[in-house]
Amino acid sequence: MAGTTDESDLFVDEDAPAGVAIINERCMVRTQDGHRVVLVCGIILAQYAVDDAMAEANAMVSLVDQGWADQVEVSRTFDCATRTVRRYLRRFEEGGLAALGRSAGYPRGRPRVGSSRSRLVCRLKAAGHSNREIARRIGVSEVAVRKLLRRLGWAPSRPVQGLLPIDASGANPNLSASTASTVVAVSPGANPNLSASTASTVVAVSPGANPNLSASTASTAATASPSANPNLSASTASTAATASPSANPNLSASTLTAEQEIAFTLDTDPANRSADRLLACLGLIDDAAPLFRAGVRVPRAGVLLALPAIIDSGVLDIVRDIYGSIGPAFYGLRTSVVALLLMALLRIKRPEDLKEHLPEDLGRLLGLDRAPEVKTLRRKLTRLAALGQAAAFGRALAHKRVASRGAAFGFLYVDGHVRVYHGKHTLPKTHVAQMRRAMPATSDYWVNDAAGEPLFVLTAEANAGMVKMLPIVLAEIRTLLPGRRVTVVFDRGGWSPKLFAILIAEGFDVLTYRKGRFPRIAKARFHIHTALIDGRERRYLLAEHKVRFLAGKLRLRQVTLLSDDGQHQTPILTSRMDLSLVEVAFRMFERWRQENFFKYLRQEYALDALVDYQVEPDNPQRDVPNPARKAIDKELAKARDELRRLRTTYGIAALANPEARRPTMRGFKNANAHLGKQIGAALKRVTTLEQRRAKMPTRVPVGQVVQGPVLKLATERKLLTNLFKMLAYQAESDLFRLVVPHYKRAEDEGRTLIQSALNGPATIEVTDKELRITLAPLSSAHRTRAIAELCDAMDQRAAMFPGTRLRLRYAVEGAP
Repeated sequence: MAGTTDESDLFVDEDAPAGVAIINERCMVRTQDGHRVVLVCGIILAQYAVDDAMAEANAMVSLVDQGWADQVEVSRTFDCATRTVRRYLRRFEEGGLAALGRSAGYPRGRPRVGSSRSRLVCRLKAAGHSNREIARRIGVSEVAVRKLLRRLGWAPSRPVQGLLPIDASGANPNLSASTASTVVAVSPGANPNLSASTASTVVAVSPGANPNLSASTASTAATASPSANPNLSASTASTAATASPSANPNLSASTLTAEQEIAFTLDTDPANRSADRLLACLGLIDDAAPLFRAGVRVPRAGVLLALPAIIDSGVLDIVRDIYGSIGPAFYGLRTSVVALLLMALLRIKRPEDLKEHLPEDLGRLLGLDRAPEVKTLRRKLTRLAALGQAAAFGRALAHKRVASRGAAFGFLYVDGHVRVYHGKHTLPKTHVAQMRRAMPATSDYWVNDAAGEPLFVLTAEANAGMVKMLPIVLAEIRTLLPGRRVTVVFDRGGWSPKLFAILIAEGFDVLTYRKGRFPRIAKARFHIHTALIDGRERRYLLAEHKVRFLAGKLRLRQVTLLSDDGQHQTPILTSRMDLSLVEVAFRMFERWRQENFFKYLRQEYALDALVDYQVEPDNPQRDVPNPARKAIDKELAKARDELRRLRTTYGIAALANPEARRPTMRGFKNANAHLGKQIGAALKRVTTLEQRRAKMPTRVPVGQVVQGPVLKLATERKLLTNLFKMLAYQAESDLFRLVVPHYKRAEDEGRTLIQSALNGPATIEVTDKELRITLAPLSSAHRTRAIAELCDAMDQRAAMFPGTRLRLRYAVEGAP
């Protein structure tokens, strides 16, 4: 029938995919002539005009409601947010099809907050009422109240009094007098170490001050005494909570005490920390004191074996000196740092992975009733990053590492590591070796010692190459090792004779591979050289000679290695004239320790994982390769290839020219005039493109290339997490070195053994002065004996659990 659409037009033809959007393997959308058809398994589910928003919303709801597609697939196909799909579903459930036709803007019939009520809202908020209660009273939604307060810039006012009882009358009319008068009191009899004036301090609190506390919980009277809390010694119980005027403006200068190493607590039950949470809510403590409870075979308690190594790294002292405090909190600075380090050792690689573990079980390892969860830990990282001290933190850790292991830094290995970015922002690209292509990424440069252990890490600006980053890295090394001549080992990415001359003049020695072509050495000049290095015999087939660069101004030593099959030569350049040939080759090939370090951290610590996708402004004047010149280069390459092809064809025709028919060159040219014209046109195109490219600048400001703002990934939080993973790896390496003499297969299985012990259960015993950790036996007797020796070594360090005076004692169950 005329005017009737053929049903075959509604189905997708693979040869004509225009106007077709695939939702999933069952559903698709086809748009044609201002109409849209939604197909499910070839059957029409909906058909409507493109500008019919109500019908489109109904189609989206039908797809999700009937189970043909999920919200993400629908939002992607219809080019909207998943929140929009969920809004349509909610409207359809509440009001049916008519609700989907609601116009945009504020919903009709829903009351607004009038300007006359702004004062009332602020007054109720200042009185301590919640947003929900305020919304109920004035008859609007809680979201409206929250937006109004944000628009008004409301901030809670702080009382200026000291620690005085809070008057319950009028503060919150919803609370009874008995509830509002709830107090937390410290009496002189409960703790004889507290003076009468200190003990008489009364803090009144209502349930509204801490929504996590019920009325019965808030009314608990918490007292601190040595007998009530075996985790605290007499001197610990008398320690006042650390506070600063900036952390709590309610405390006067006379009330403040010097910063104490031991945390203060009012709790007596390790499984119920309500009193300390209350003090944190009031801004009276900066960190919760660890309180341990005894337990048999506590899951993953073996990780406490690494605490002495963590403490010896000095991280807790350094982080306190640099960051001071992150404000009044139950999970303060010390607790957050210890939690992050123990998480890394337990292979909890991201804060999001905490969802797979019980907070109560992890809290027992920290001496808390619950460990910080995902959002809490991310907030702590954000607060630390906001202070912008990650670089100073890493520098202080490196100074501490040099002070304890200075002998290991005669040779330092520098290499870059690329972290690929898969987000939506436009970021600088760099070559990714694993994928063999250029991708948006961020480059970090790590410095490792001779044993392959990390010293510090720097983030490169705009993926700067090794040649550009080496002077920056070596300036940092010079601050760590002043006056010491260090040999820097790197790969061919840092090849630059001009840079070598500068580094040698500044007091560094270089050791690297030679890049580019080099004259091969006769096999007769190679000889076998052997030496005993690090307790093992090293044997190489080597040759040596001197080389010069920069017109003879730079004189270096080249040691060339010949492969076993005699086919491949590997030239190594160094400014060290005092080293033997074997040691030059050995130190160069030890660079693979750093590559193995990167591989290990990627697999075990998720080194490449992005902590967040936040971006920050970048320098728009930073120069980058001109993309227009790159496009001209591609055209020029094609034009040259075409010219080369035509010339080849012309030459073959000249070679096959029958001289009997065309004995002269003029005759040949006339016969092949079409080829001559094509060659002339191709040559003219090449010349034109070369002239255009010559007028273009090689590099231009990135602001002229990128559309919109120039951005880069935020580096502070990622640098912080890198440093914590580096500390965890260093602690693991310290345990590995101690277990090597007691385990025969330590080179192959040493780190696996350490990981098994740290992830194993352990029995926790608490006394007045000690925290005893008894690890469960391992899978075999010889592995158990090795860990028992490690426990003895850790036990001799006499370390205290951070925040307490409890000495850590270690043993293995069943071991003598």
